[in-house]
Amino acid sequence: MTASASASVPVLADRLDLRLVAVDMDGTLLDEHGQVPEGLWPMLDRLRERGILFAPASGRQYATLRREFGAHGDDMVFIAENGTYVVQHDEEISSDVLTPAVVADVLAAARALTVDAGVVLCGKRSAYIERTDAAFRAEADRYYAELAPVSDLGAVDDDIIKIAVFVFGNAETEVAPELERFRSSLQVVVSGEHWVDVMNPGVNKGEALRRLQTALGVTAAQTVVFGDYLNDLEMMDAAEHSYAMANAHPDVLARARHRAPSNRDHGVIRVLEQLLDR
Repeated sequence: MTASASASVPVLADRLDLRLVAVDMDGTLLDEHGQVPEGLWPMLDRLRERGILFAPASGRQYATLRREFGAHGDDMVFIAENGTYVVQHDEEISSDVLTPAVVADVLAAARALTVDAGVVLCGKRSAYIERTDAAFRAEADRYYAELAPVSDLGAVDDDIIKIAVFVFGNAETEVAPELERFRSSLQVVVSGEHWVDVMNPGVNKGEALRRLQTALGVTAAQTVVFGDYLNDLEMMDAAEHSYAMANAHPDVLARARHRAPSNRDHGVIRVLEQLLDR
């Protein structure tokens, strides 16, 4: 992973010793309709006033995350693309780029899948797709604000940080096993019910969070994290205050130290309110 800039964090007021909040998006922060709960906006203001940095940590693209939070994003750091791209104030903090040979090998395997699937090639500037039918495009558009159709993904000229495979069936049973041979040299992560992400070895939200903590001078004891799915597992180990949502995957529930109410019940906001009122 390459470091391109130094991160900064506001000075914490002399109250609760909490400096960093890392939050997954889908199934965690977002409600059952995929929307940001209205209660988050005053909570973000409260965190800012307390000098606590808010970090969305997601498999989503940086441009998508930045758009989601609008002006509030000016005060955030974004752990995007499952930790392969970390950005603050529109400046790259760290990234991890796949080699062209790896991209070619994974693309070949993804194209050989016999299930109803499509590939998103995730670059720093944009995401790229070959498949452009309405059903697949609707799924890709949910997560990629910058999305460019191309005739050949193998010819894309960009720094590729992740390859995401979407399947209309079950990603854990239909796609992950078909990419099993890459696990010896790459990260193959089931990031949602329908998504599998392929990244460089050692890259995950937890590792990105640790690097960010080092850059900020923040400890695990000063960090709280929230997650619900398998791509959040390593993040649970990077914070003393780790929360699995009530709706989380069983492996995440087993890994986290604490439970939060479900995303339907706005669990992230409710836990943060409790922590800030301690």
